[in-house]
Amino acid sequence: MKLFPMPFHSLLLFVVWLLLNNSISAGHMVLAIFFAVTIPLLVNSMRDEHPKILKPWLAIRYVLMVLKDILVANVEVALLIIGPIKKLKPGFVAIPINIDSDLGITILASTVSLTPGTVSAEVSKDKAWLYVHSLHLDDEAELIKSVKQRYEKPIKEIFGC
Repeated sequence: MKLFPMPFHSLLLFVVWLLLNNSISAGHMVLAIFFAVTIPLLVNSMRDEHPKILKPWLAIRYVLMVLKDILVANVEVALLIIGPIKKLKPGFVAIPINIDSDLGITILASTVSLTPGTVSAEVSKDKAWLYVHSLHLDDEAELIKSVKQRYEKPIKEIFGC
């Protein structure tokens, strides 16, 4: 068994303990080392292994694309809200998902929710469907295609899931 199974977490615990106590006395240093060693050892068996990022440059591109989508959607939602409420067509859509990992599904659902005008409502128990509410749903098939192409496909490539 490794003494530091999570070295970053150990370092973080050590530093945070000293910062919270605003002291580098011998007693606080010993206690900080104790926490930095024992807490990661105790919780290491509870960790879930997440998929590794296989394509980091694609991940960076994905984040930039999502930021752009958030900005564009903010403007679109603002224009929808300013206009007559009668023109809004809210609705729910069931989007089939083909991602295996919980992390990938979480990132997909979070991305949809971060984009103004849509919110992830639920993931089916079998993890095959993502239920999304849209503020203005013109074309259900177009929303499904957009989520699958813009978000799901890159997530699958980034994590290989």
